[in-house]
Amino acid sequence: MPPMSLPSTHTAPLHECLISLGSNIDPDHYFVQALEIISRECVLLARSEAIRTAPVGYQQQPDFLNAALLVSTPLEREAFRAYLKGVEDRLGRVRGAIKSGPRTMDLDIVAWDGEVIDDGYFQHNYVRKPVDEVLASSGRNLESQKRS
Repeated sequence: MPPMSLPSTHTAPLHECLISLGSNIDPDHYFVQALEIISRECVLLARSEAIRTAPVGYQQQPDFLNAALLVSTPLEREAFRAYLKGVEDRLGRVRGAIKSGPRTMDLDIVAWDGEVIDDGYFQHNYVRKPVDEVLASSGRNLESQKRS
């Protein structure tokens, strides 16, 4: 199956999406790669600085780099989620038995059209801090209630 990419024409209404990025396998390399792919295939509106954080859950692994991106996309939410999983796969992500284990790249939708959809924003500083930086730099706000 060829890599999934976004359409080059934006005829559909655009959605704004806040993405959380995390990597602890060669994170400097994979952050650059993820940013290049997403910037090429989406409209990048804002980004945070990367922060180094200790692992959560499984502790026998290197520290993570975490950051956030604000992008716009013509895709609907589930299609965009599938797109992000495809980007992870293109970057060599292997999903192993340890859910919180090491990874080349983890891309999660934190907020969709200004609405928080991932409880990680409320539960983890490694998600909240970069997202809040993007919100401040872009002049955006989030609805505080998570809805699925």
